Amino acid sequence: MLVIPAIDLRDGACVRLLQGRFDAVTQYGDPFVQVRRFAEAGAQWVHIVDLDGARARKPAQVDLIGRLAAETNLKVQSGGGVRSREDVEALLAAGVDRVVTGSVAVRAPQEVRQWIDVFGVERICVALDVRQTQEAFEVAADGWAANGGATLEQALSAYPPNALKHVLVTDISRDGALDGPNTALKQYIRRIRADLALQASGGVASLDDLAALKAADVSATIVGRALYEQRFTVEAALAV
Repeated sequence: MLVIPAIDLRDGACVRLLQGRFDAVTQYGDPFVQVRRFAEAGAQWVHIVDLDGARARKPAQVDLIGRLAAETNLKVQSGGGVRSREDVEALLAAGVDRVVTGSVAVRAPQEVRQWIDVFGVERICVALDVRQTQEAFEVAADGWAANGGATLEQALSAYPPNALKHVLVTDISRDGALDGPNTALKQYIRRIRADLALQASGGVASLDDLAALKAADVSATIVGRALYEQRFTVEAALAV
């Protein structure tokens, strides 16, 4: 299982939001300092989110993301506001290795499948950010501000085997809360879609959480606030 440190960008600074709320922001300083720390600790990838882009529904910090990508030898996975093929091309040209798209992936999966056909399964990651209701896990959109109009199962079914490889699933209720990941959700996804390389996000607070996700056969885990709050180090996480 890969452990992928996260950098969320707002107005050029490294921040973390609680459950995607822009009124619940914690500042963590210079993103260049963070990306260098992650590289020096032995990480292979970094996950960079353009929060301004997510809010504007169009990438807003492509130049900064490109400079961060050039700062180290880390591979970069990045998204936030990606709505078009041109957005994908701009991020890839800036030095991003894998582009993350969410809202369009749910609302126009046929378009995202075309991107995958053009750029390849390694260059696109579909992000499904979900909230649990009494009936199902509902997928959110537009920076988590709106309902995506599909359940998790419906969203996944729009990408048959071989049409998609990388999927990032976030339990919104756990994001930034440091109350543990939803391992049952991840285990369920592995049962119904064993063909996908599943990335988990939301709730990781301890090394035991990472071990539980590894046991759930997750391919990669995105870790943010737990690192910034020094619950554990990147080195310790990689050892798990």
